[in-house]
Amino acid sequence: MKKLMILGGSRYIIPVIETAHKLGIYVITCDYLPDNIAHKYSDEYHNVSIIDKEATLHVAEEIGIDGIISFACDPGVVTAAYIAEKMGLPFQCSYKAADILQDKGKFRKFLADNNFNVPNAKRYTDKKAPYKELDFFKWPVIVKPVDSAGSKGVTKVEELSKLEEAIDIAIAESHNGAFIIEDFLTFYGYHSSADPFTVDGELKFVTYSDQLFDPEAENPYTPAQIIWPSSMKKEYQNILTNETQRLMKLLDVKTGIYNIETCVGSDGKPYLMEVSPRGGGCKIAELQKLAFDVDLIEAEVRKAVGMPVCEITQKECNGYWCETVIHARPGESGMLKEIKIDPEINRKYVKVVDMSVKIGDVVKPFTGANMSLGDMFLRFDSREELNDVMSKVKEWLSIELEN
Repeated sequence: MKKLMILGGSRYIIPVIETAHKLGIYVITCDYLPDNIAHKYSDEYHNVSIIDKEATLHVAEEIGIDGIISFACDPGVVTAAYIAEKMGLPFQCSYKAADILQDKGKFRKFLADNNFNVPNAKRYTDKKAPYKELDFFKWPVIVKPVDSAGSKGVTKVEELSKLEEAIDIAIAESHNGAFIIEDFLTFYGYHSSADPFTVDGELKFVTYSDQLFDPEAENPYTPAQIIWPSSMKKEYQNILTNETQRLMKLLDVKTGIYNIETCVGSDGKPYLMEVSPRGGGCKIAELQKLAFDVDLIEAEVRKAVGMPVCEITQKECNGYWCETVIHARPGESGMLKEIKIDPEINRKYVKVVDMSVKIGDVVKPFTGANMSLGDMFLRFDSREELNDVMSKVKEWLSIELEN
């Protein structure tokens, strides 16, 4: 029986575990949080920090794993690439490439060095260093940890007096203490987040989405809705696909899934913002399976343990789909009493509801993806219908809290 190690333990990897089990694969999960939900579904759990490469490698070698992935788990990606390289296991890319992709500062520099569109950006470990080159940036700027996902620790800074606080917030969420400052890009249209797939370095499936944010949320940079297909102009999609393929060639990637974030700036330039050799959070691959009939989770599991990958082909979106992240309304927190969905909306449009909390759980403000209450997939026959229904979400989705 083949053995697959999955780094992390969030609910987002439960479908990965279930897929592996259907394929007859033994699953080991690892992180330092034994109460994480996914560990209840795996065959074996090991309490180890997944950012500790050597400790996790030791566990992997003792077990004798056949494959490793870090699905929807950003902190484990570099470790997964490291272990795959050390043990001669399949992975999307080399450890060196993963180290570049998983560090926002290194990635921005790689893009700039290879003539990709990239905002002015610099990586720092010294809190005082940015003050020596403030003129390098076009204000406002955005400050981020270099190695944190889910929009944690991200702050837009419009005036110099707020920069120090933003740096402190970023450092607090950074695993290695480094942060990045870059020009704040305003978008033409919407930001995109999607999961493409390569086979032997060639993009076989690629898609774009419209990623919408809740401007009233405590963290306005955490995605609140993701819509397929994207409204991005085809000419921009084609440029981004070509640039993504160029990046894949430069990094000498192999076979696997990626989470890629892109946008078109108000300057008319398309940008590759994030490229991570893992499946995305927010259940992106699951929604893409419904919308495009492409099972990237099974393909990724098969690749990881050296099984033949099912054929991956480009397909069109079947209808108009929206994933909405269920979250507390601005300023609200307390104990969850009830979640209600209008019966007519539920009947006509809702295809999946996946809650991460239960009645009586404590609900906190929406400061990051980890504060989501769950996800909902809805399907529509037109973008106009989707826009109309989703603009009224506060009318048909009720979240009742009590103190």
